[in-house]
Amino acid sequence: MTKSTLRARLERLAPTKDIVRESGSPVEFVLRPLATPSEIDTIAATLALAKRGLSMLRAKRKIEALIDKAGTKAETRVRLPTVRLASDLIRELKASGIRATRLAHSHPYNLSLRLKEMRQRLNVTQEEFALRYGFEPDALQNWEQGRRVPNSRLIAAYLRVIARDPDGAARAQEEDDGID
Repeated sequence: MTKSTLRARLERLAPTKDIVRESGSPVEFVLRPLATPSEIDTIAATLALAKRGLSMLRAKRKIEALIDKAGTKAETRVRLPTVRLASDLIRELKASGIRATRLAHSHPYNLSLRLKEMRQRLNVTQEEFALRYGFEPDALQNWEQGRRVPNSRLIAAYLRVIARDPDGAARAQEEDDGID
């Protein structure tokens, strides 16, 4: 192929758009299809993710992964490095046929008040709560009183599970010994 042929082929291609990247903070999202895979505007969705700091290739692969998983359980998770307004991204992706839900990450200092409220709503003592959900009673007391904060996002995630399904979380702590 000669240079002129290559140049002619490149000139026939549509011009590419520059992506104006946002500044902002890292945010994690779960993406789920709102439409059938053929109805998802993959280009608009890819550009929306790239605008928030993903490379075009990574953004494209995230959208492709979502489409490839098609079905009621289809989802993919993505951490976007620079999100100014999560609501803008959610709106853009919705227009593309994708539902974006922001992953919750509790700030550890807000946890003490919410933990105490959750325990009181369940009408259990600190010791009962700790035993029911597999925590050390002293750690739970320190968290509630604000002397310490959980040192893990996993603990905060587990506490959100307890808040949404306290009985299911308690049953998950049980071991069936197989004796009937």
